[in-house]
Parts: sequence; structure tokens; C-alpha cells
Amino acid sequence: MQHQSDTHMSVTYHIRIKKDYAASLIEDLQKMDAVELIKESDDEIVPAWQKEEVNQRIKKYRDQPDLLIDEDPVFKMLDAE
Repeated sequence: MQHQSDTHMSVTYHIRIKKDYAASLIEDLQKMDAVELIKESDDEIVPAWQKEEVNQRIKKYRDQPDLLIDEDPVFKMLDAE
């Protein structure tokens, strides 16, 4: 039989800290070795392939603005569904 304290649980959460006291609580948990803080760079959040795709689309629509459509008809179609 394994006790709760002997089990290893690894769960990753993404947390947006909204209050200063919450940041202090998280730092205290880190000092007690209860949590590990993992910082992510923008490159980890938005992959390079996705950035490249967006850049290609921006260039495409700058070069050919006639391909763009007005958003109002699109929203009307979506609302109708």
C-alpha cells in the first residue's frame, strides 16, 4: 500500500497571477519544494511554424488586398448557423 505522500504527481498548470499575495504564496510553495516554477518563452507558447504561417498570410493579403472580405457578412453567416 502506498501512502499519499509517497506518490509522485506531476501536473502542469498555466497560472496568471492577479494579486501580489498570490505570487508570494506560490514563491513559498516553491521554497518548500512543493511546486516547480517553469517559465515559458513566447517561442514555447507560439510555435515558430505558427508565426511563419501568420507572416506568410500577412504578406499575401498585403500583396493582394482584393482577397480580403468584409467581416460583417462573415459574422452574419456565423450568427445564422
